[in-house]
Formats: sequence, C-alpha cells, structure tokens
Amino acid sequence: MKAIVWTKYGPPDGLQLQEVETPTPKESEILIKIQATTVTAGDCELRDLTLAPLFRLPFRLYFGWRKPRRVMVLGQELAGDVVAVGKKVTQFQVGDPVFAATGLRLGAYAEFTCLPVQSAMTLVWPKPVNMSYEEAATIPTGGMNAIHFLRKAKVQPGEKVLINGAGGSIGTYGVQIAKAWGAEVTAVDGASKLEMLRTVGADHVIDYTQEDFTRRGERYDVVIDVVGGSKSSFGRTVRCLRANGRYILGNPSLSGMFRGAWLTAVSDKQIIWEAASYQPEDVRLLMALIEAGRIKVVIDRRYPLADTAVAHRYVEAGHKQGHVVITVAQDREI
Repeated sequence: MKAIVWTKYGPPDGLQLQEVETPTPKESEILIKIQATTVTAGDCELRDLTLAPLFRLPFRLYFGWRKPRRVMVLGQELAGDVVAVGKKVTQFQVGDPVFAATGLRLGAYAEFTCLPVQSAMTLVWPKPVNMSYEEAATIPTGGMNAIHFLRKAKVQPGEKVLINGAGGSIGTYGVQIAKAWGAEVTAVDGASKLEMLRTVGADHVIDYTQEDFTRRGERYDVVIDVVGGSKSSFGRTVRCLRANGRYILGNPSLSGMFRGAWLTAVSDKQIIWEAASYQPEDVRLLMALIEAGRIKVVIDRRYPLADTAVAHRYVEAGHKQGHVVITVAQDREI
C-alpha cells in the first residue's frame, strides 16, 4: 500500500510517499480502507517534536531518540470502510463505514490501517450517515476535544463562553456545540477567520491582532483556551472570569498547570486541564448533535495523499480555517 512515512524529525520534507506492507488485522482488530484523514496543528508539532517540554523526552523515548526507530506513518484521525475483521470482532462487519482516532498508534496517512475495536487509546465508531468521509475524519480531534472541554466546563444555557483560538479544528466545533447548548459565544482568532466564525454561530468575534480580550472589561463564565498563552495572559484571563468561572487549558504549559492547581484551591475559580479521552457518553452526545444537523464542518483545503507534506506546511503557517483534509484516492484492493 501507499503511505506517507515519517523519516525524520523536523520540517515537512521528512514526510515521504512510500510503498509499505499492508497490515493484517489481529483477532480483536479491524482493517480499514482509509478514504480521508486530516492534518492538524498537533500533527505538525509531533512531526518535528516541537512539543511542550513536558512531553519531549517521553515522546523521543517512545518513537526514537534521533529519528523514528522503525517505519512510522503519522496521522491521528480518519474515516473509511471496514475491509477485514479479526475473528473476535463482533461490533463491525466488512463494508461498514467508520471514523476513527488512532491514538499513539498513528498510521492514518496511508491507504489502509488496523485498529483495535475496544481500546482506551483509540476510537472506532460508525460514520454518521449525514456526513461525508472528509467531514467524518475531522470528528476525533476537533469534535471530541471540543465536547470534552465543554463538558468539563459544565456549560449551562445562558452562560457566556469565550473560545480563544476558535478558528481551528477544536474551536469551530466548540463554537457550535456551545451554541447548541444555549451559551452566548465569543470567538477569538485572526481577522481572516472572523467571518467564518460568524457563519458557524459565534455571537461575538474578536481579532486578537487588534484587541486583547483580557483588557475589554468583559466577564465570562467559561474561557476555553486552545492556543496556550504567556504567564501574564494567564493571570489576566483568570481575572476575566465571573465568580465560579471555569478556565479550560486546552494546551497547558507546566507552569499553567501548577498555577491552575493553586488558584483552584484558593479561589472560587476552577482551572481545568485534562486530555480528551474517548468516553462513550461524549461520543453519543456529539453524534446526537451531528445527526440533528447542528454541526457544520468547516473544511479549508483538501490535498491528495501525495501532497501531505504540502498540507503540513500550510497548517503550520497558522492560517488554517477549521480543517485541512487529506483525501486518500485508491485504485487497489487488499
């Protein structure tokens, strides 16, 4: 099969289209023929290991110190069709359309991949009938993180929610989920993304290059930050919260985690950070919104599999609106 192999840490030219062996599913796995995958900011950070210091050492130990120690295919989310099942699999049959998150197995930048059907680190779920493969491929990163953060914040109807970095994968889902739950939503991002954010439901938009939301004098019940900021903006953001306000650190620094724990202990504010996990309750809540037509997936650009490195360059430039999708055109069977 064709796959984009991660040959070295660093710039996108380390992603190379190669022919590799098609995997065979184990007894509790399914083999998925991939129709679409995505490129996220997290994929770019992983590719060159420009991760938060907290994660750099363990990731190098896991993947390889100087370069990937084995043939490694990146890609963390996908949509496709089940083409083979292990003998212990009963949840899926050949021909079922699915979407999936691969976890640290990665492997979505390829024509085929194998995934376990029951794992805390991966997710495989039937594709919504009202979504294309390209749209469904965006659910694990954007949708699952957004609903996780909003559920942790216990967003209630009528509350004021601000999402910092609203124009990307997580933010575009987050704006729509918060609106569906009855919140008043303020979206913060660059000027080129503001009109798009209005179209997906944001009540108010702020161009961060022209105005600092922490200095406007507004108060919010919930702030969700998927960007990560400086120490000074952390303090100012906390002061933007109403009594009993919740500040969700979607991309926390080590110092932010320590400061957050202290502030939660000594004040009426809650500072929350926790990586999204694929809880069935979260998936069902998100699927209900999608199937009711409450979610519009924003796809900025589409690239063929061979141009995955080009897609990485575009995403890491920081101008992506919503999602960037890789379409996996295939002319072969297993």
